[in-house]
Amino acid sequence: MALNGSVEESGLGNSRNQAERKGKRKQGEAIMGNAQSPSPDPPLDAASLAFSKQELEDLRSLFVSLAAQSGSNRKFISQPVFQAYFRVPGPLGARMFQLAARKRNDGMLTFEDLVVTKATYEKGARDEIEEFIYQLCDVTGDSILGRSDIEAVLKSIHEALFSPESDDNDLSSQHQDILEVFINAAIFSEKVEGLAGESMSLADFRSWCSLLPSARKFLGSLLTPPDSGRPGYQVPCLQHPENVSSDMLLLWKEYAWHIGGALSQNEVEEWKLLYHSAVNGLSFSTFLGNISNGDGPTVLIIKDTEGYVYGGYASQPWERQSDFYGDMKSFLFQLYPKASIFRPTGANNNLQWCAVNFSSDSIPNGIGFGGRANHFGLFLSANFDQGHTFSCTTFNSPCLSKTSKIHPETIECWGVLAKGPQNGKPEVLKGTVLERFKEDRNMLKMVGLANSSD
Repeated sequence: MALNGSVEESGLGNSRNQAERKGKRKQGEAIMGNAQSPSPDPPLDAASLAFSKQELEDLRSLFVSLAAQSGSNRKFISQPVFQAYFRVPGPLGARMFQLAARKRNDGMLTFEDLVVTKATYEKGARDEIEEFIYQLCDVTGDSILGRSDIEAVLKSIHEALFSPESDDNDLSSQHQDILEVFINAAIFSEKVEGLAGESMSLADFRSWCSLLPSARKFLGSLLTPPDSGRPGYQVPCLQHPENVSSDMLLLWKEYAWHIGGALSQNEVEEWKLLYHSAVNGLSFSTFLGNISNGDGPTVLIIKDTEGYVYGGYASQPWERQSDFYGDMKSFLFQLYPKASIFRPTGANNNLQWCAVNFSSDSIPNGIGFGGRANHFGLFLSANFDQGHTFSCTTFNSPCLSKTSKIHPETIECWGVLAKGPQNGKPEVLKGTVLERFKEDRNMLKMVGLANSSD
């Protein structure tokens, strides 16, 4: 009896297991839209749990549309269509496609690939996302993240943001210099056997991303629908008077993109030149008079006689005070010879300084950021002819120039014209993924990848 009972119970258990497997198979087939699949895809099943039903439906709609453009009978997305739609050019786009296709190197991105990749890349744990982006930057796929990889990544970013219509892969000397300042912020500390130079470790990469938040935002949003709200793609529109030519400006568009990486979306739409020393003279009173026309945040940029370019973002208006003031939105930055951003650490509240017509040595007249009185992270005296920069715990920033004592050659100040919601929250993207895809069909047609019908 016991033996028969065990057999019966075992048979019942097998029947239940079979029923459960059958139910999961149908669920997986419903998600994948592939009734011919002989068995569920465990990675897909797990990845699908990261999305809502509506998100999966939107992804399915996007996949079907892009697969149709790929001429694959809606079975897969080709690499040219993938790179054209997501607007990720060059080696970076090719590497993203390779990782998204789970390194099969067959030129086919399936729906399962898209769901699994987005689940890891966009909805995974922080360490998972950083590891994915670290692999993404290894554009050669040799498991060594070297200087040439970072240079290729930056070239792809530059092409996507600043020269999308250019077919010339050779950058001008000016643009090459721009890439160098971002590469110079990187540390390559990992020794690799057989390699002449060092490579970038994951810890090095994380440090680099913290100094270049604009690059980190860009690299983390490559599978986001390409619209105006895509993180890392915003470049402020720079407004300046006609009597100030572009070649006079310290703030190049690439530098504006870099600084904007530490700001909210509504703060990177339009910046207006309020003061330029070549036009207005090295005058503190003129500076204060010009910037008083706006009551919003400002971007202060200095080029000193050593050729270094750096500055600070002031989140509060410049107002006469006898002590530090401001909030945790302020930060310091470097632009040349390397680009870095240093945000508040919370070690103290010594953020902004603006002292005018004080007679006490303990209240130095001028403007500054961080540190302490007479030992600032960055300071310009009221004469605008000298200043200093020291390492400071306020922003965990180093000396921003070649030496601690600085002599300004050019000073600029830009007003940030914040638009949209003022609470710091980005606007919700409108429409489904498919609707946003249809808005970009003209782009696909321009590159010759769109069919005449949906």
